[in-house]
Amino acid sequence: MDVTPVFEKNYDATEKIVINRGGTRSSKTYSIAQLSALWLMTGCYGDNQFCHVGTWSTVRKYRTTLDNTVVKDFEEILNNNDYYNQIEHNKTKKIYSFEGRVVQFIGADDEQKLRGSKQNILYCNEANELNYRKEFFQLLIRTENKIYLDFNPDDEDVWINTELEQKRKQQERDVNVIVSNYKHNTYLPQSLVQEIELLEKTDKAFWQIYGLGEYGVIKGRVYENYELCSSIDSGCDFVAFGGDYGYSVDPTTVIGVWRKGNQLYLREVFYRVGCTNRDIVQEIKSKGIDIRDKFIFDSAEPKSIEEMYRMGMNIFPAKKGKDSINNGIDILKRFQIFVTEDSHNLIKEFKNYKWAMDKNDRPTGKPVDMFNHCLDAVRYVALNELALNNKGVYKVR
Repeated sequence: MDVTPVFEKNYDATEKIVINRGGTRSSKTYSIAQLSALWLMTGCYGDNQFCHVGTWSTVRKYRTTLDNTVVKDFEEILNNNDYYNQIEHNKTKKIYSFEGRVVQFIGADDEQKLRGSKQNILYCNEANELNYRKEFFQLLIRTENKIYLDFNPDDEDVWINTELEQKRKQQERDVNVIVSNYKHNTYLPQSLVQEIELLEKTDKAFWQIYGLGEYGVIKGRVYENYELCSSIDSGCDFVAFGGDYGYSVDPTTVIGVWRKGNQLYLREVFYRVGCTNRDIVQEIKSKGIDIRDKFIFDSAEPKSIEEMYRMGMNIFPAKKGKDSINNGIDILKRFQIFVTEDSHNLIKEFKNYKWAMDKNDRPTGKPVDMFNHCLDAVRYVALNELALNNKGVYKVR
């Protein structure tokens, strides 16, 4: 396999608990997925570290978010290295088996399966999403050989820091902390390197966390009026699907919006780079969504909207108006927002979308133009379906 220095550091780590604290695109998640594939095929998970029969459990807070993240990477690695045809794959249970070794994927939201899970090797993806006592500790006491964790350090008070880095590392001396950033990813395209390095000029906190992989604090979040939910409330009325175009660097996103009184329910439908308009339409259909439902996409790409309309989509360009960003934010902040827990990228944007700060570290009233691809899609729906323009004033219907 072609590997990065992050893979090599994980492979060489002999401690029981290996923490991967890193910035965006540092290759930490992909590297640990490579390590799990290597173990599945060989029984080796490190320098002179072997477990020839056993189980590797990859865990994340919500099972549904694993499919488009670690599972996707894991299967890509198996296919790229001609491993997939050699293994047994139970697609329903997401279990991969080879010569007495099993890799399985579990959501911490399945409490029964979590507490019943015993494994030799554990990988907690986006570990900061987990609760220390109720979830991580239950996994810890059921893991025999090795534990890997990865996360973006956007909260220095997170239990990974307080309980593991600060306490256990000093007391038990069985914790290894691998700090990585985009410079450790030797396969990262230059276009993405440039985007990440813009953070240094854009926002000090984002640069600290997502650029350097060091602990930082996100101040001045735009939205505090949201919480997670398991599903769309049955009493909701469908409003529309919002869409924001992207391609090479930025993703194309589609978000569904439902309303119940002063409550909004949101679900992430689509988040992907490198998609043509035809790809977008096909992906929407594959989700079981009727393309005759109402779609509101960014009006900056009229050619794309026309092309998708000719494919049968009931699609409209977003009417933005003057100061549409702040107006859209104002509309959305009048609702109590519920986000389905399988909307991984949308949740991440809610957590990170923040006001730009002035030299005195005070909000400027303008949001940082980052972590907003999903939120822009929601904003288009808000501007066009949840408000009326009355002499320049937006009012919630």
